[in-house]
Amino acid sequence: MEGKISDFMEKKLIVALSGGVDSAVAAAFLREAGHDVHGVYMKNWINEEEILGDCPWQQDIRDAEAVAATLGIGFEVVNFMRDYRERVVDYLVRGYASGLTPNPDVMCNREMKFGVLLDWARERGFEGVATGHYCQSRPGNPGRPYPGPVELWEGADKNKDQSYFLALLRPEQLAAAWFPVGHLEKPALRAEARRFGLPNAEKKDSQGICFIGRVRINDFLEHFIPPSPGPIVNLAGEVLGEHKGLHRYTLGQRRGIGLPSNSNFNHYVVVAKDLPANKLVVAFEKERPAALWQDDARLHHLSWLTPQPPTEPVDLLCKVRYRDPSVRVRFEPDSTGARLVFAEPQRGLASGQVAALYDGERLLGGGVYV
Repeated sequence: MEGKISDFMEKKLIVALSGGVDSAVAAAFLREAGHDVHGVYMKNWINEEEILGDCPWQQDIRDAEAVAATLGIGFEVVNFMRDYRERVVDYLVRGYASGLTPNPDVMCNREMKFGVLLDWARERGFEGVATGHYCQSRPGNPGRPYPGPVELWEGADKNKDQSYFLALLRPEQLAAAWFPVGHLEKPALRAEARRFGLPNAEKKDSQGICFIGRVRINDFLEHFIPPSPGPIVNLAGEVLGEHKGLHRYTLGQRRGIGLPSNSNFNHYVVVAKDLPANKLVVAFEKERPAALWQDDARLHHLSWLTPQPPTEPVDLLCKVRYRDPSVRVRFEPDSTGARLVFAEPQRGLASGQVAALYDGERLLGGGVYV
């Protein structure tokens, strides 16, 4: 919690050091503020099964250890590989094998960083877990709608805001979560890293699947899901080509379909996956196929960061996916989840993806598209 750094008495905290600069500055801020800080690198995946891609875990551990030494804090590597395989990798593989488009980063935050790691920390007398997420937690304001003891807000750097990835956290997890860098924009964070003399101040930001690294998702999935080729068809049912397995495609996808008629002027786009017939359905993007655009959507597995979530229809904002701007939506809860009615049609909402729900810039929670 950004406000916690100076406004509260000393706390005993775990910082999830990834080897990157964001979590390093988070640890530095907490240490500077006088908290009892201990760094942990979560060893969740080490590419031991020779999956294609770059998984630089050894260098990340060295970088995290060097940060801890520079700051004079304790550090250890903790093996959570079994938990990660069961809670994140299996979820990812089951989802794609079932025709869904799951989000491993959202699940990693809920199940690992603020799940397994938080439990591990509490068993050892620590009071919370800090990360380098670009978001801000603030003390609750009882005068605001949907009050709670802690609120989660978007990060100050809108190009880096990561609140979306925390949409499925629970209130008790948020209460123990610390986000010390969410009030900064990235250039300012780099400047702070230099001020602290951190050895990874100039390290490039990492990208890829949470804790797996820079590996293409299809390369990763091929290790777990056998090939299952089938026909690519248009909306009239005409066969246009052959796909390599429905798990390799998602609704709205334009690139990598493998149809030679794709061009910059009139390309094909995935509009449906017919699992029983193992068919990939495509249409031309410029024709704005109705199957690709939705006026509404169903959510299930709703999760709230506040103990008093909306229980009646209400106008909210929604990020339909990461990096998309917030859009206006009518949220209509019911006994099985909720219906979202969009002010403007939304493109390519795939089953299994996560919708994050906001009141202004405050994240309230989220759900999974049916």
